[in-house]
Amino acid sequence: MSRAALAAALRALHVPGDPVVLPNVWDAASARVVAAAFPAVATASAAVSASLGFPDGEGLPADEAFAAVARVVRAVDVPVTADVERGYRLPPAEIAARLADAGAVGCNLEDSDPATSALLPLAEQVEFLGAVRAADPDLVLNARVDVFLRPDPSFEAGVERGRAYLAAGADCVYPIGLAADRVAEYCRAVAGPVNLAHVPGGPTPAGLGALGVARVSFGPGLHRLLTARLEALVAGIREGGSPYRP
Repeated sequence: MSRAALAAALRALHVPGDPVVLPNVWDAASARVVAAAFPAVATASAAVSASLGFPDGEGLPADEAFAAVARVVRAVDVPVTADVERGYRLPPAEIAARLADAGAVGCNLEDSDPATSALLPLAEQVEFLGAVRAADPDLVLNARVDVFLRPDPSFEAGVERGRAYLAAGADCVYPIGLAADRVAEYCRAVAGPVNLAHVPGGPTPAGLGALGVARVSFGPGLHRLLTARLEALVAGIREGGSPYRP
């Protein structure tokens, strides 16, 4: 399947009320597991960074980041969308080109400054997203809205950013940290595809779909669960036990 066809297939999966579910991966092995059960694969930057020994928040060098994406793409036959944070300080056209070179057909892009964690000015982020879109019209662009990670977030500001990012060319917006009781209202207000993460104690993927979400992701959650399980197994071995017994 051509890259354009893979991108079209990924875009078509974003259906409000019937979301594409993306258990996020971090390497080729985890990607193969997910691709065997789901129609698309998404990386999680925090999980990729941790698996390679780097901190989240663009601590991972760009070359390492795109190489990791390429390894995931080579391992599967389904569309791959990559979490590339704010783009590792690369120009928009280079971000698009490096994603294409890696074989990814979609990406997440954040609206916080990785150096300070401050929200970037709305106009600056709109221009940035528009430039990425212009550089690759096929790219499935998921624009993260970081308003709800702030103390005392403004719902109206989150909606304003979501609408602006969709107007700039984003295919989907990701209001990370949005409270579950505002999800349906947010989906109605932005009037476009919305991505939410399934988090412990939150609505299930099906429950998020019922609220109008078009895409459900897991962030680094699965990687953290498996890391915790490995830590428990290693602790058992240290105490003289066997990981192969219940």
